[in-house]
Amino acid sequence: MKQKNKPSLNLYIALSSLFVAALIVCNLIANKFISIDLGFKTFIISAGVLPYPLTFLITDILSETFGKKLTTKVVITGFISSIVVLIILWLGNQFNAIENSPVSDQSYEMIFQNSYRVIFASMAAYLSAQMIDVKIFHYWKRKTNGKHLWLRNNLSTVFSQLVDTTLVVVVLFAGVLETSIMIEYIIDGWLFKVLCALVDTPIFYFAVASIRKHFGLAINEEIGITAD
Repeated sequence: MKQKNKPSLNLYIALSSLFVAALIVCNLIANKFISIDLGFKTFIISAGVLPYPLTFLITDILSETFGKKLTTKVVITGFISSIVVLIILWLGNQFNAIENSPVSDQSYEMIFQNSYRVIFASMAAYLSAQMIDVKIFHYWKRKTNGKHLWLRNNLSTVFSQLVDTTLVVVVLFAGVLETSIMIEYIIDGWLFKVLCALVDTPIFYFAVASIRKHFGLAINEEIGITAD
């Protein structure tokens, strides 16, 4: 493991911040369901799915360049951030809106009434899926001796996203929607995320290659962050 200080710390903070921002946005817009027509198939998904593949891309980049321990810290930070958002949303609903408030109590409740359940579902699914993603990624990294980036990037995402999508849909809609509709949501959400994983593979390669070149890393070598 190559020890670096300020440059690597700045990169780690930047990737971590982008990860947390994408995760929070996922939770806030997850109530809206949309359709995306790609020609060969029309996907019915939550709007929260749109930024979600970015979180798995970032954890894969972190896993490849910073290692399992530092990546796990980012995953836990995202989990804590989601709890903070949940508390703030609840707190905002404990006070009455003033008469000329641009957002009334009714509007606030209409927008965020399901956010508590969404965020709870997302947190349970997120923590499980991200931990699975990191474990699978590093398993294949050891098996391939640091080679075949595309294999571990896609395999880790395929399995972890199936867990994530299934848990979210089940927690949100069990007892509310028919099983057939829930299965349709799971399949559409999972397939869309898998397609995103395939599309972002070149981005993953470019990001890892750029980081390796900048920090002079060999294949299978990771960056260590130490205090000055």
